[in-house]
Amino acid sequence: MNFAKNILETIGNTPMVKLNKIVEDIDALVLAKVETFNPGNSVKDRMALKMIEDAEAAGLLKPGGTIIEGTSGNTGMGLAIAANIKGYKCIFVIADKQSKEKIDILRALGAEVVVCPTHVEPQDPRSYYSVSKRLSEETPNSWYALQYDNLSNTAAHYESTGPEIWEQTDGKVTHFVVGVGTGGTISGVGKFLKEKNPEIKIWGIDTYGSVFKKYHETGIFDQNEIYSYITEGIGEDILPKNVDFDIIDGFEKVTDKDGAVYTRKLAREEGIFVGNSAGSAIKGVLQLKEHFKPDDVVVVLFHDHGSRYVGKMFNDDWMRERGFLDENITIAADLIKNKNKDLVSVKTEELVSHAIERMRKYEISQLPVTDADGFVGSLDESQLFRLYFEDKHIADKPIKDVMSKPYPVVKKTVSVEKISSLIHKNNQAVIVDSGDGHYHIITKHDIIRVIH
Repeated sequence: MNFAKNILETIGNTPMVKLNKIVEDIDALVLAKVETFNPGNSVKDRMALKMIEDAEAAGLLKPGGTIIEGTSGNTGMGLAIAANIKGYKCIFVIADKQSKEKIDILRALGAEVVVCPTHVEPQDPRSYYSVSKRLSEETPNSWYALQYDNLSNTAAHYESTGPEIWEQTDGKVTHFVVGVGTGGTISGVGKFLKEKNPEIKIWGIDTYGSVFKKYHETGIFDQNEIYSYITEGIGEDILPKNVDFDIIDGFEKVTDKDGAVYTRKLAREEGIFVGNSAGSAIKGVLQLKEHFKPDDVVVVLFHDHGSRYVGKMFNDDWMRERGFLDENITIAADLIKNKNKDLVSVKTEELVSHAIERMRKYEISQLPVTDADGFVGSLDESQLFRLYFEDKHIADKPIKDVMSKPYPVVKKTVSVEKISSLIHKNNQAVIVDSGDGHYHIITKHDIIRVIH
């Protein structure tokens, strides 16, 4: 009989798949190392098990102990799977930009999950680096995995992923392309492949808001390069010890939008349902196509599974909110088609306090004013802000005493250019008559949102 003694024995030996339509403009053979076939559906299973086994061998992780780690989700899954087999508890610290699916899966695997804010400095006591460190110091019989600086991470890929790629390509691989986060995959695979053939090029995919590319090219750690970004799993605002810059030949940056769009393209054009970093990786390959020759064999690694991102890159509303969907927006009807809310308005005889409450409740800045005859005025937050400092009792006055001119009303067939020309310093919005008895408000924000 042929069976694994437990789920950990199924880690590794993932398939290599030829890419076709999505790389039709590339004059080389492009192969994807699809790591979703690991039991935790990501490449991180490899290093999670290796880190645990090395910690056990060194006496750092003792029976009944607690594994603590800061994770973007996938490393936590790998650690949790191994911990469940080996009898350890887990506490994972995760940034709030990570998908809800990742957090839910970690909890489903029995881990305790602590969620921290994304938009803080690494040194901030609220950051997921700081919280992880504090929990490791406070929790008895615990081991802090520290995937960024734990070199067992790199060793796992030197021992397994690198040799698999070499064998699956019969030693013909010429380029290895992969997203860089902790750096373990690129450094471990890169080290193994360059030992086999120093001519193999190792390319890291980075994201805007990360320090890797500039640091690799200049040796400068530029704080101005650091800002928040949407892409998950790649890029960093620190320099992990697992990133061996000497092994890496170059970095290529990919935008948040391109990473998201190409994540969806992989599913629709190749039938490969993978995550956000895979979209960035394949877009990076396309951006690097001038580096490839007809006889080259380019291997790109896909980190994790698309199921982690169903509420994000694979959700039209999420994509639309960020301007990532390439929709043809030409007339008012295109702007209002995804607006679900009924028009929020106020009446002339209501008090200003009612308008303020409505703005707060619905998180809006402009309000049409109506009476029995229709639209007769308007209110916006900047106007109320100014009036408040002129009269502290403004909230108790009727809206008819402070309202401005009504917003222009246009039909749903009017052009976006026309709507844009109607919005200016003295007029903050336009009302669109949808023709079915319903009205919608269009503001500068609505137009900016669809600019690509």
